[in-house]
Amino acid sequence: MTSLRTETAPAGGAAPAAPPPGRARRWTASAFLAPLIVYLLAFYAYPLYRNIDLSVHDYTPRAFVQGDPEFTGLDNHLDILSDEAFLGALGNTALFTLGSITVQYALGLALAVFFHRNFRLSAVLRAMFLVPWLLPLIVSASTWSWMLNSENGIVNAALQAFGIGQINWLTSPDTSLLAVTIANIWLGIPFNLVILYAGLQNIPAELYEAAGLDGANAWQRFRRITFPLLRPVSAITLLLGLIYTLKVVDIIWIMTRGGPADASTTLAVWSYREAFGTGQPDFSPAAAVGNLLILIAFVAGLVHVRLQRREERA
Repeated sequence: MTSLRTETAPAGGAAPAAPPPGRARRWTASAFLAPLIVYLLAFYAYPLYRNIDLSVHDYTPRAFVQGDPEFTGLDNHLDILSDEAFLGALGNTALFTLGSITVQYALGLALAVFFHRNFRLSAVLRAMFLVPWLLPLIVSASTWSWMLNSENGIVNAALQAFGIGQINWLTSPDTSLLAVTIANIWLGIPFNLVILYAGLQNIPAELYEAAGLDGANAWQRFRRITFPLLRPVSAITLLLGLIYTLKVVDIIWIMTRGGPADASTTLAVWSYREAFGTGQPDFSPAAAVGNLLILIAFVAGLVHVRLQRREERA
C-alpha cells in the first residue's frame, strides 16, 4: 500500500522562519518583567526623584501653584544640618530606633522560642499576640495615650499600688521619648515573633535531638543551634525593623506631637512637622530631612548585603 503525504507551502514558496528560541525567551522574560519595572518606576523611582527635586528647590505653597520654585542646590540640606534642632532630633532618632528594634527583637525571639514547643493553646496565644499588629495605628496610639495619662492612666494607677508616685509620661521631657518607645515596642513585637517563628520552623529537629543525646541543656541548645542558624533571618528582621522604625511618625505625633520641648522629636517627626504640622508648609526642608532618612536606610541596607555576602563566602 502506498501512503501519500500532502505538504502545503505558502504562496510565496518558502516556509516562514521560526523566531530563534533565545529571542522568544527574551521577549517572554521582558513581558513578565514589565509590570515590575512599571511598579518600581511609578512607586519608587518617581517619588524619590520628586523628593530630591523638592529638596534642591525652594518649594513654597505659591511655588507649587505657579510651578516656578527657586533652585537652591544643597542649601536646604546645609540648613537642616546647622539647625539647632538637628542634633536633638538625630539623638532621639538613634535612641528611639535602637531601643525599639533591640527590645522588639529580644522579646520576639523569646516568644518565638517559647511557642516553638507547640504546646496546647500555642496557636491561640500566637494569634492573640498578633492583635497589636492588626489594630489601626491611631487606635493603638490613642490607647497608649490613655494608659500613660498622668492623672487617670492605668499605668500610673498600677505604679501607685506599689508605692511609686505619679509619672508624667507624656508631658515631661525626661519620659516622653521613653513613653513613645514603649508604645512602638509593643507594636513591633508581633512582627518579630512571626518572622523568627517562621525561621525556627526551618531548623531541623534532628539537631536538637542529637544535642539532647549529647547532654546539652536548653541554654546550650539555644546558644549553639538556634541562635547561629537564625542569623540570616535575624539580620533581615533587624534591617526591616530599622527601616520601619526610622519612618515612624503616627505613634509619636498622636501621643506627644514630638514634645514637650522637642524631647520626643525624631527626624521623621521633624520632617512631617515642617511639611504639614505648623500650618505654614515648608516642603523643601522636610524633603531634605527625608533624604537624610533615605540615606541612613540605604547605608543600613548596604551593610546588610555586605555582611550577608561575607557569611556566604565563609
